[in-house]
Amino acid sequence: MSETDPNTTDVIVIGGGTGGYSTALRAASLGLRVVLAERELIGGTCLHRGCIPSKAMLHAAELVDGIAEARERWGVKATVDSLDWPALVATRDTIVERNHQGVAGHLRTAGVRVLKGTARLTGPRTVHVGDAGEFTARRGIVLATGSRPKMLPGLAADGRRVVTSDDALFAAGLPASVLVLGGGAIGVEYASFHRSMGAEVTLVEAAGRLLPMEDEDVGRHLARGLKKRGIAVRTGSALTGTELLPDGVRATVRTPKGEELVIEAERLLVAVGRAPVTDGLELAAAGLAADGRGFVAPADWSRLETAVPGIHVVGDLLPPPSPGLAHASFAEGLLVAETLAGLPSRAVDYAAVPRVTYSSPQTASVGRTEAEARADGLDIKVNTMPLAATAKGMVHGRGGMVKVIAAADGAGGEATGTVLGVHLVGPQVSEMIAESQLIVGWDAEPADVAQHIHAHPTLSEAVGEAFLTLAGRGLHQH
Repeated sequence: MSETDPNTTDVIVIGGGTGGYSTALRAASLGLRVVLAERELIGGTCLHRGCIPSKAMLHAAELVDGIAEARERWGVKATVDSLDWPALVATRDTIVERNHQGVAGHLRTAGVRVLKGTARLTGPRTVHVGDAGEFTARRGIVLATGSRPKMLPGLAADGRRVVTSDDALFAAGLPASVLVLGGGAIGVEYASFHRSMGAEVTLVEAAGRLLPMEDEDVGRHLARGLKKRGIAVRTGSALTGTELLPDGVRATVRTPKGEELVIEAERLLVAVGRAPVTDGLELAAAGLAADGRGFVAPADWSRLETAVPGIHVVGDLLPPPSPGLAHASFAEGLLVAETLAGLPSRAVDYAAVPRVTYSSPQTASVGRTEAEARADGLDIKVNTMPLAATAKGMVHGRGGMVKVIAAADGAGGEATGTVLGVHLVGPQVSEMIAESQLIVGWDAEPADVAQHIHAHPTLSEAVGEAFLTLAGRGLHQH
């Protein structure tokens, strides 16, 4: 801060989620003075209501599933006697709090001034924060206010019978039955978790397949895996009515054939997407306006700078192609901080941002889908390799696949163009996507990958074999 004016700084960041605190930390490391305003808790949705607590609970679900697999497939006579829900919640909360304290500590060490309070724009370089007053930014302002769950018209969450994805894991106890509305990543993960914990689960998605933004084969393999686990998957179906009961919900769902199904469940979990948060931000005071969907679009995507010079946007406030993922917002924060520091920084390559669904089975993808490549009129080669074709895949015994899409620039049948997309379904594929991210991000060709040896026996051998085949060297043609 200025020694003469403590309310003048270099950068003001509004929002302390992943996009906001990554911007603040990087800017501070570059010698800029930073004020970060957050009206709730540092870490935002990802740390407190999304990524971290949900993955902690999904890990517990994996342990429960592992005990069932040990008994049913491997002859290990183990059972789950009971579930100590308070103990599980305590472990989850400990993990969240440790992460929270870690981020807060990093900000303190970096010299970032964190203010608790609602921030509102008062001009293109000024922000008013709660009781702290008005602050002026010499370099710029960063909007990182995040998103909240969408709700359907006429349907309100009560935290018990009807819950959003933000509060699903914080509702009291575990229900015996759940109707999950929304077959995107969040809905699929919560459906998977509740099934592992013994609930009867129905998963309803209006589109014709699960994960409708992913490759068609990903949605198909995922649905197969979820159905095998006993989850009732209803795609192409729409919620047409709800009735609150004393101990649950009665919902009416229209199927693709026009049939009306009545489904009763203890809990209706609404996961139909997220909407940007701009309430109270007073965009107009700085000469800005949200678009019809609530996003604040940059005028310059290479700098994530709005039409008002010096005001930048990161995270869920950005429209597509930003995917609204925490790891993308980290990259956006680095880009904006370096831009404000006057450093050259490469624009975020959204095509190379990995996408992961942490259900059982998991999905992980990067790059274009087959449909997207064909819609662009590209000549492509596609190879699909089942995980069960590898020894480690047989050990896991849970199916899954690797699908690789590459440009077909060669005349000999092999794919000699760049790799356009990689799509995985199966156990722990979230830990396998980093290799494919580099392949797509570096515009590698199948032959570039085929020369590298994958360890045996591993699931990643299926990735290697898929590239060997596209390069015309495969031992197992699929």
